[in-house]
Amino acid sequence: MNAWYLICFLSALAVFIAFTNQYVLKMQTTIAITTGSVVISLLLIIAVKMLGDNTALYITQVVADIDFNQLLLKGMLGFLLFAGALEIDLVALKKQRWELTTLVLFSTLASTFIVGYLSYYVFHLLNFPIPFIYCLLFGALISPTDPIAVLAIIKQMNAPQGISIQVEGESLFNDGVGLVIFTTIFAVAFYGTEANAVDIAELFLVDAIGGVLFGLAIAALGHITIIHCKDINTRLLVTLTIPSAGFALANIWEISGALAMVTSGIILGNITRSKVSERRGPEGTRYIKDFWHATDSFLNALLFLIIGMLIVTMPLSWEIIGFGLLMVPVVLIARFISVGSPYLVFQRFRQYDKHSVKILTWGGLRGGLALAMAAAIPSDMVNIDGMDLHDIMVIMTYVVVIFSIIAQGLTISPLIQKSIHAAQNRAQK
Repeated sequence: MNAWYLICFLSALAVFIAFTNQYVLKMQTTIAITTGSVVISLLLIIAVKMLGDNTALYITQVVADIDFNQLLLKGMLGFLLFAGALEIDLVALKKQRWELTTLVLFSTLASTFIVGYLSYYVFHLLNFPIPFIYCLLFGALISPTDPIAVLAIIKQMNAPQGISIQVEGESLFNDGVGLVIFTTIFAVAFYGTEANAVDIAELFLVDAIGGVLFGLAIAALGHITIIHCKDINTRLLVTLTIPSAGFALANIWEISGALAMVTSGIILGNITRSKVSERRGPEGTRYIKDFWHATDSFLNALLFLIIGMLIVTMPLSWEIIGFGLLMVPVVLIARFISVGSPYLVFQRFRQYDKHSVKILTWGGLRGGLALAMAAAIPSDMVNIDGMDLHDIMVIMTYVVVIFSIIAQGLTISPLIQKSIHAAQNRAQK
């Protein structure tokens, strides 16, 4: 099947599930789409393995042909991050800059090592001989919270601004740091490269800092162009060039396109939007805001559908699924320790919502980025107890991601409601 036709049909399926969800399940949209696609995928697997259905077999083969890495990391990611960053409040972000910096740098690194050590201990208890370096690699790919999953779910729940900006801001920025950590451990694991401080610093400066600086540059160019545009359609087209050509150029230059999109989106969403509104009136930006909101919703629906359907491409086994289920509490424990310990220091200088650590822990969702990194692990290169390391990593990651999106996404609402009530009570005093 033509790749374009496949995307069109999957998009229609995502919209159909979203529409049906309004009257049947009444879940948050992205959770409903992921749940629906997992159910459809399981039915396809049953149809192929038990019934030998040729149509179901053809569909699974078509889905297996999707290059998820290319689709997400080289394409959709730029649009999704840019759209999400447009809605971030820069003033609120600046108020939480020290907390966010700590969560992005310290917590991501701490979680990587905690997951690495805990998973190695669990596998040791199970007499499964997986080397520590691969446990650490799993910690690196699963520790960064996914900005797409977080923004799609958290921002629709009207959480208090303080906690909301922490969850959303951390998820937007920590993927750059997470990717540096993953790339470093990946090089040590598969190429025998020594992880020295100079190489790590150079990688971070080129990838992360380079991405931020490039984002500032294209935001400045976009800002000047947009405020001098007289035609509203041209202004919209200018914004489209940033997550398309801008994101592509960042990837070609091997700097963080993700951080570039977040940086440019925040600037255009705050500074540029304000300037255009002053010059052209509210209508001058409302059209663009509505367009990107619709684009964000559409691409999120498509992405979460594909995430759910990826299960049909995996060589499933009960043993590896069991490993994945064991990793769920490991990842949550690491998340709780890595975000909770900085708050012991934060609370000495500022008062926070008492539910902050719980929301950051349970709301630290994983998604497509973790799966894309897991899929980058080479196939047929490392064999552990008769199983391919690539398959182990992908399936374990998938189990954690699906649990994160569905189970955590469905149950985060009560915590946020408690936070809202606490904020209201403080306001009344």
